[in-house]
Amino acid sequence: MKRLKMIKALSLLMLGFSLLACKQGNIGGILNEDHKVGAILDSLDGVYVYYNGSVSNVSGRNTTPDGYNLGLKYQCVEFVKRYYYQALNHKMTDSYGHAKSFYKAGVEDGKVNATRNLYQYTNGSKSKPKKGDLLVFDGTLFNEYGHVAIVSWVGEDELEMIQQNPGPSASSREKLVLVKEGNKWRIKSGSLLGWLRK
Repeated sequence: MKRLKMIKALSLLMLGFSLLACKQGNIGGILNEDHKVGAILDSLDGVYVYYNGSVSNVSGRNTTPDGYNLGLKYQCVEFVKRYYYQALNHKMTDSYGHAKSFYKAGVEDGKVNATRNLYQYTNGSKSKPKKGDLLVFDGTLFNEYGHVAIVSWVGEDELEMIQQNPGPSASSREKLVLVKEGNKWRIKSGSLLGWLRK
């Protein structure tokens, strides 16, 4: 009986999420009528954030003229790789993979993540996040692939990130709480694995 109640509660939660997502016009093929897929929503350092339509929508693969893979249009990974390529002149050693795969387990704080050719910092690092850092979020119940974004601004106790394809209830910009615990910096987010830096 208890298990049946839990299943019913979970089903209601999923239904509620689906209805909210549809209302927001950003999941399951229901599009925001104010934007077309590929419309410019925002930018950082001259690199655009594009509207993706439904979260799982893919509009082909984006590659550079020399064949470097930027990712699937207009997923979150495509934006961060395009930002690093255009704004920071950086190509990743491994140009494929889901968002959460950008963070490599076992790499010590402040050491090089060889698959991305970037320095990697754990969420709880001696190094405070900086503008241009690539944030990596783990998978969740509603998104098993994780998420990536770019730090667009850092203050004393918060930071702002810019993102593409953020989901049904988020915008291209989002602020997160930043705290210093002892001599380590932590971004308050249960799913944040850490950040990468050129």
